[in-house]
Amino acid sequence: MHITFEEIGGRGTGKPFEIQELMTVVMARSLRDNELAGTGAGSAMARAACRLAQLLHAPGLSYLAGGSGAVNPFLEPLAASSCDYANLLCESTLNLAELISSIPAGRVDVFFYGGLQVDRFGNVNLSKVGDSAHPRLRGPGAVALPLIASAGRGLIFMTDHSPRSFVEKVSFMTAPGFLDGPESWEKAKAEGYIQGGGPALVVTPLAVLDFEDTSRRMRLVSVHPGVTAEQVRAATGFELIIPAEVPTTLPPDPTEMRLLREIDEDGLLRQPLN
Repeated sequence: MHITFEEIGGRGTGKPFEIQELMTVVMARSLRDNELAGTGAGSAMARAACRLAQLLHAPGLSYLAGGSGAVNPFLEPLAASSCDYANLLCESTLNLAELISSIPAGRVDVFFYGGLQVDRFGNVNLSKVGDSAHPRLRGPGAVALPLIASAGRGLIFMTDHSPRSFVEKVSFMTAPGFLDGPESWEKAKAEGYIQGGGPALVVTPLAVLDFEDTSRRMRLVSVHPGVTAEQVRAATGFELIIPAEVPTTLPPDPTEMRLLREIDEDGLLRQPLN
């Protein structure tokens, strides 16, 4: 999906932006000053979102770059993986034990993650698809994702939005969302298995979604420029909550685009997703 500023009403420079850039800007806007964010291994969008937020509205934000253990990497340059040595141009580093232990200790305010599948309650599968004994597809696995339940909130970003990735029920629960709904979620919290706030936002190539407060079901928040609510409905393998009026996702403004292009001078986020 390739969109220009002219196509959405001429908000400024006329330069095109790609869908990964739009997704990154949306995620950056959701971050708050003085938070601690955690990102996983394949997290170029997440790390760029954190750095963009630091430069724009959250100078006190800190973020951890997954496998490298880097604290506040400067992203000079932005690397595809958080395990890349380029991330070690940073303020500090943590070893793996320190990195993992920061999540269950409740220090992480927001954690970025994605997966092979996500369901209506925000449970994410990054492990395997199909029969557990003989899966038809294997993913990279869990690492720290089971500890997501201790993070303040989760920010799920998916590079595919289709019925194969947005499913009625995940084949394997790598990262818990709202489990089977509000009753099971509240029970798990009362028994101490869940300490965090659960998933708060889902960002995809088509839309921005969140979770309705009472039912904990996924809800459509906005559609990206050029996308309709009906297209999102058709691309989702379960029944979404869709409000009567669904706005268009606010596109990047010229300042957001300029800073993001400086962060990503090699153009990683300008590559098409498919």
